[in-house]
Amino acid sequence: MTSKHLLLCFLFFLSCCHLLLSSSFSFSNSTKICPLGQALALLQFKQSFSIDNSNSSFCSSSYPKTEYWKEGSDCCSWDGVSCDLVTGHVIELDLSCSWLSGTIHSNSTLFRFPHLQRLNLAFNDFSGSSVSAGFEISHLSNLVSLDLSRSRGAEFSQDGLDSLDQNLTKLQKLHLSGISISSVFPNSLLNRSSLISLDLSLCGLHGRFPNNDIHLLKLELLPLWENSNLNGNFPRFNENNSLINLDLSFTNFNGELPLEGVTPSPENENGFSSLSFVRLGYNLFHGTIPSWLYTLPSLVELDLSHNKFIVHIGEFQLDSWDKIDLSINELHGSIPTSIFELVNLSSLKIFSNNLSGVLETSKFEKLFNLTYLDPSNNMLLLTMSVHSNSMLPNIQILDISHNNISGILSWNVGKDTLHYLNLSYNLIISHNKLSGEITPLICKASSMSILDLSSNNFGGMLPHCLGNFGKDLFVLNLRRNQFHGTIPQTFLKGHSIRTLDFNGNQLESQVPRSLINCRELEVLDLGNNKINNTFPHWVGALPKLHVLVLCSNNFHGHIEFSKIKSPFMSLRIIDLAHNDFKGDLPKMYLRSLKAIMNIDEGNVTRRYMGDTYYVRFHSGDDKRVRNGI
Repeated sequence: MTSKHLLLCFLFFLSCCHLLLSSSFSFSNSTKICPLGQALALLQFKQSFSIDNSNSSFCSSSYPKTEYWKEGSDCCSWDGVSCDLVTGHVIELDLSCSWLSGTIHSNSTLFRFPHLQRLNLAFNDFSGSSVSAGFEISHLSNLVSLDLSRSRGAEFSQDGLDSLDQNLTKLQKLHLSGISISSVFPNSLLNRSSLISLDLSLCGLHGRFPNNDIHLLKLELLPLWENSNLNGNFPRFNENNSLINLDLSFTNFNGELPLEGVTPSPENENGFSSLSFVRLGYNLFHGTIPSWLYTLPSLVELDLSHNKFIVHIGEFQLDSWDKIDLSINELHGSIPTSIFELVNLSSLKIFSNNLSGVLETSKFEKLFNLTYLDPSNNMLLLTMSVHSNSMLPNIQILDISHNNISGILSWNVGKDTLHYLNLSYNLIISHNKLSGEITPLICKASSMSILDLSSNNFGGMLPHCLGNFGKDLFVLNLRRNQFHGTIPQTFLKGHSIRTLDFNGNQLESQVPRSLINCRELEVLDLGNNKINNTFPHWVGALPKLHVLVLCSNNFHGHIEFSKIKSPFMSLRIIDLAHNDFKGDLPKMYLRSLKAIMNIDEGNVTRRYMGDTYYVRFHSGDDKRVRNGI
């Protein structure tokens, strides 16, 4: 055959292939693989709900998926719908965070999908939906994953939960977080060998957790948190378990943690070998912290806070740890040196124990990733090393209050990241040239939001830069120290300061007029100083000022008539006692104090609080008011 003939044959072959591919593509695009009955069932399900995004606040991304379901189009292309590529049967519905609002009825068309394997309806509003034995849930016998988490208003009756357990025998994932169950723990679920993830947190479970061995070898996630009436001992897991996340926090579990039987050993190499997260906070556990918790090869987070653990903190064997919370227990002794070798540690909370010993700042030099450090309310003596001027470069929250501190002010931490610093209620013993003064270097922590140095023995003059600390600072608390000299005179426009408390020092000079630039100021407490000034009537123009304390100073003269039309409109507390004022208080001030006359006794501490910081020093509750910062 000649080359000419070969070329013609090749061109003919390419032409045929092109026609074949074009016709196949056209055919596949014009064919709807979703059965008509299933499309109609989905549209009926859509029509049984309205659209309301009020329950989507927990979602990082949400939108009304069903709004894009259109009759006449292939339902397998609809948002949230997945089909079997061969049969076209709907096998997955993911309508989480879809703004659905309405009731799921027992005969809902949702139960007409016998091939459905995964159903996710989390974070919608199903008020009035009560899953009971009358629901046609048995039609979904092929489900391997069911997620109804945080579906507002939905609930399971006891027989509804039993029906689910009896009919959905293939379940691997069952997430009912936030669904009202209000029953004893469903023991039968612990016999479901296929389970990989079981989330029954925030469900109102009560009674005693089963005390028998758990033989769910595939189980990886078991969150049971926030079931405050659920009690029992630490669960007994099979030694060959696959558990990754165990969360029993905010329940009523009690007793001692097992000292043996679950710890990895030559005879039991797989015991908790995958466990990464252990959260047992806010319970009634007591006794010692078992040594096996310090040696788990995969553990990165341990929360034993708010229990009654005693004795000392053990030595951590691995450096994979990310978060440790041992706060509010009865632990004593020193902080183990191994903690300072945990180079990946981001959060360390050991506050409110009985820990003691000397803690040198140089020990923190390896903890570059630490963002949260709270050893407050212990008996630690923190000392500064001459080589520790630049520690914890990424720290955001630092609370060393209620301890003994030496030289902390020259410890240059979190220059660009620190936004909460609490050194209150300490005995400052100066071992350096600063002699207990505040170094201007502290102003370089421009991202700080709270600076609390109250109730110490700080002295010297205040750095002028404190008046222009940073746009994010909203609490500056220096009360009960020995500062003298002038109050910083320059407060720039746009300042976010809400609480300014210099009470109980030896400050003098005048009240800085630049405070008029602090339009967010709620609390101004200059009481118990040596300020020599006339009444600062111009602060009446601050629109949000709730508390003004000028008592026990050297204020003098007449309280002049204000040129401001309605001064002190938001003021709730004013204290001018023990000064040298003369004459009468102008009536216009009395008429303007409407916030005082309309005060709501039940809400006053919340409304003039200055973020609770001012109120706590006058209520005697000076610890742990800032939960969650």
